[in-house]
Amino acid sequence: MNNSSSSTGTARTSALAEDLRLLIGTLKRRLREQGQRADLPPSQVAVLLRLEKDGPATVSGLARSEGMRPQSMSAAIAALEAAGLVRGAPDPDDGRQTIMSLTEACRERLRTGRAARQDWLARAIAAKLSAREQQELAAAAKLLKRLVED
Repeated sequence: MNNSSSSTGTARTSALAEDLRLLIGTLKRRLREQGQRADLPPSQVAVLLRLEKDGPATVSGLARSEGMRPQSMSAAIAALEAAGLVRGAPDPDDGRQTIMSLTEACRERLRTGRAARQDWLARAIAAKLSAREQQELAAAAKLLKRLVED
């Protein structure tokens, strides 16, 4: 491969990467609009998803997990408590700590949001893509999975 074809390949790869980045950002925004999370800042959504994934945690533990200052995490938790999405209970091993967890209302909101996003995306695929294009999309999804695998 000479320098000209190498630089053309590099430019094509860079353009593809830019297209993918922009498309994924647009898709994320469209999905967010469908899932009742548009009213929460990304930092609060991250806290909810962390609690869902890892289970109950202290505010300081959540701050470490999310790479936030404890003061910033306390503010996020206060807003989520006020919205009825998280609740605190005393830590049975350390009475100075409070263990935060999701409320049932939050779990239902997360389930409903995921279902709405899934439904919107399935309807969009069915409405806008032919059967052949849907197969191409499935093949592209396999390639995207390879890109994010460790």
